[in-house]
Amino acid sequence: MKKEELRTEKAPGAIGPYSQGVRIGRFLFLSGQIPVEPSSGEVLSADIGPQTRQVLKNLQAVLEEAGASMKDVVKTTVYLKDLSKFGEMNGIYGEFFTPPYPARATVEVSALPKGVEVEIDAIAVAGDEE
Repeated sequence: MKKEELRTEKAPGAIGPYSQGVRIGRFLFLSGQIPVEPSSGEVLSADIGPQTRQVLKNLQAVLEEAGASMKDVVKTTVYLKDLSKFGEMNGIYGEFFTPPYPARATVEVSALPKGVEVEIDAIAVAGDEE
């Protein structure tokens, strides 16, 4: 199968040797997104709620570029700088997904790029089954 890069201006661009996402057949592998507003390149809030919302909007933009949606996500990994903020993150996260929810792992990390509170990556399966 051919590997295809996913790239959109509606999500922050890659700042290193990686892609916003990659498509292989029906599988979409999305790199971790942080709460950077794509047009300004800035983190707009220090709070976990708005940061989580921006991260999920960024993931959504990459999915849409691939012709997919949040309904196609089958697995996410959430990286939190402070696990005590899980509840607030989880509330916003729940606004973006519907049952059956994706599988998920959540881990606390010591630091994230730009000092942000949250990063999320995703795997999706898009398109009709053949």
